[in-house]
Amino acid sequence: MKGKCPEDGWDESTIELFLHELAIMDSNNFLGNCGVGEREGRVASGLVARRHYRLIHGIGRSGDISAVQPKAAGSSLLNKLTNSVVLDIIKQAGVRTVTHCFVVPMATGMSLTLCFLTLRHKRPKAKYIIWPRIDQKSCFKSMITAGFEPVVIENVLEGDELRTDIEAVEAKVKTLGAENILCVHSTTSCFAPRVPDRLEELAIICANYDIPHIVNNAYGVQSSKCMHLIQQGARVGRIDAFVQSLDKNFMVPVGGAIIAGFNESFIQEISKMYPGRASASPSLDVLITLLSLGASGYKQLLKERKEMFSYLSSELKKLADIHNERLLDTPHNPISLAMSLKNLDENNDAAVTQLGSMLFTRQVSGARVVPRGSVQTVNNYTFKGFMSHTNDYSCAYLNAASAIGIKKQDVDIFLKRLDKCLKASRRGKEKSLNEICTSNTGTEQLEDQKVTAFHSGETRSKHVKFSRRI
Repeated sequence: MKGKCPEDGWDESTIELFLHELAIMDSNNFLGNCGVGEREGRVASGLVARRHYRLIHGIGRSGDISAVQPKAAGSSLLNKLTNSVVLDIIKQAGVRTVTHCFVVPMATGMSLTLCFLTLRHKRPKAKYIIWPRIDQKSCFKSMITAGFEPVVIENVLEGDELRTDIEAVEAKVKTLGAENILCVHSTTSCFAPRVPDRLEELAIICANYDIPHIVNNAYGVQSSKCMHLIQQGARVGRIDAFVQSLDKNFMVPVGGAIIAGFNESFIQEISKMYPGRASASPSLDVLITLLSLGASGYKQLLKERKEMFSYLSSELKKLADIHNERLLDTPHNPISLAMSLKNLDENNDAAVTQLGSMLFTRQVSGARVVPRGSVQTVNNYTFKGFMSHTNDYSCAYLNAASAIGIKKQDVDIFLKRLDKCLKASRRGKEKSLNEICTSNTGTEQLEDQKVTAFHSGETRSKHVKFSRRI
């Protein structure tokens, strides 16, 4: 296999044979093995053993997640092969000069935390992380968990898009002092109308001021544009590491991420920062998936995703026009789209969020409705306009994304159900207005109802019971 992803996928029987060959190299599967240690790969349930192909020892050793275990040669080989195959796929996806990567059994947020903790030893005086705002809790909490103070840089509005304020970033670097800044924490993949950060300009600032640069590339592997931004940033400036989710890019269960970079020694330092051994499940899942797909199969999925993005964009624009709404113009976002919701009562959060509830109850998952003026406090930091990546975006809107694995049928069904929900929302709004307008004595009738309800025995008894509870 030469450590690269095979061009054509393997059949399931071949993959299972390969995994069994690896498993018999682990000491817990040796015939006549006698284990007297505290961890000997014993498993009580046969179902659990089969689920993991009897690869029980996990990956790494107590001091290094990438180290070889002498009594688990098969699991160690699995780990190295997975890292090598994933590195090959990252290169084929667009970051050609990446030199090293490893799979870590943590999701994106904790993987970012691991990167920040590694930088702590290199920059002991630093206590700030410069972070162009993106309203997603895990990336914000990753900095808090690592013990650093996020310095939030608000985005600037260009047309409909929210983009990186490069001047504000550089001004903050000068104000705080480069030696007091742990790193710049930038983002590629995100929800429209926010678009990927200006990675090239940020990378140049980091290079000029000798500040590390960590990129949150959560679901960016599937986008050639996001990967190109990382490649260009590394070419013209500085990017120390970029982190991506396994489940969002490779369609495997949640629980793994890839930490990659252009300096092999630094990526190895991050792997050595991980305390203890680790689960092999994420590595096993992504290796099986890539062996099944082959490089050609994975690239075909990327091609189909891009085609579906164009299709979703054009069809959502048509639907927006029908409902007198607008598909926001966000050409720099290659994955997510946003449609305005101006004709809903955007000053009433309930009217907007109700649309999201209607979609969810009709089995539409992943769509996000974003009302105006939402306020959220995360770790004592208050975000105004939370979920919209800015304090006061011009309208409420709905998000939909074309992510890897999406099919035309998904798009068609979504648009059909969204159309029905928008019509129902509009009818509900008109009905409410008509009821108010056609009421001859609306205010008097309401007061009469209040008086009647107050004097009714049932209401009185409920009022008394409630008072007693208080």
